[in-house]
Amino acid sequence: MSILVLGIVIWLLAWGLNVWLAKHNNRFTAFAVPIIFGASLLVLWECIVQGLKIPSALLPAPSAIAATFADSTDILWVDFVQTVLKGALSGYVLGCGAAIIIALFIERSPFLKRGLLPIGNFVAALPIIGMAPILVMWFGFDWQSKAAIVVVMVFFPVLVNTMEGFQATDAMQRDLMHTYSVNYWVSMLKLRIPAAMPFIFNGLKIASTLALIGAIVAEFFGSPVKGMGFRISTSVGTLNMALVWSEILVAALAGTGFYGVIALIERKITFWHPSQRGKA
Repeated sequence: MSILVLGIVIWLLAWGLNVWLAKHNNRFTAFAVPIIFGASLLVLWECIVQGLKIPSALLPAPSAIAATFADSTDILWVDFVQTVLKGALSGYVLGCGAAIIIALFIERSPFLKRGLLPIGNFVAALPIIGMAPILVMWFGFDWQSKAAIVVVMVFFPVLVNTMEGFQATDAMQRDLMHTYSVNYWVSMLKLRIPAAMPFIFNGLKIASTLALIGAIVAEFFGSPVKGMGFRISTSVGTLNMALVWSEILVAALAGTGFYGVIALIERKITFWHPSQRGKA
């Protein structure tokens, strides 16, 4: 029990330090506060597991997860390539790219705008649990079926955000383009696409998390003997929870990195937008 008390004391001290650091808004505290908070949670987690003697089949300690992670880097890398690079990334690029291109043509057609978007909202509401087995049967058990599921998941969020962004221009801006006798595609390139960029990137950031979730969940419904979803399902069956948490850690790091890359590209491209002001 003493180790549990020690963990609680360390967590409370870290909490007080974070409260003090949060009063000083600078670059150092922006990095220090989340690092200290996360480290204190890991210490508290370790102490709770050790102090209460929780079985590893229920909740492994961070030290056990770290040891399993270090011993399983070859397996984790194979699963990362299969799920993230092949399934999630390929589906993300195809789905988001198709959504933006199709949005350019929908914007010009009132018929498609009124007819396709309601269908898109309907398809976006379909549960992945129901779609995954069907797409696995259509495209096979390898990464192609996972990419197809990711395409379905990311396509309509990006499409809807892009369409909303095309409406972000005001009447005066459109009238000015009309005064200069600018055709549709030049107006789209010079006015509407720049105005839509913040909306497009919002859709891309939402899709970055959906892509990874979709690829992992899809692997529960059939995959070769590799992949994060496959490894999680089989490891749960053998009560190897340390490996399950290692896969979760890889997924969290990949998702955070994926989102961060999109946010960094957004900052570089839409530096002029008010939402990016003050972000150095």
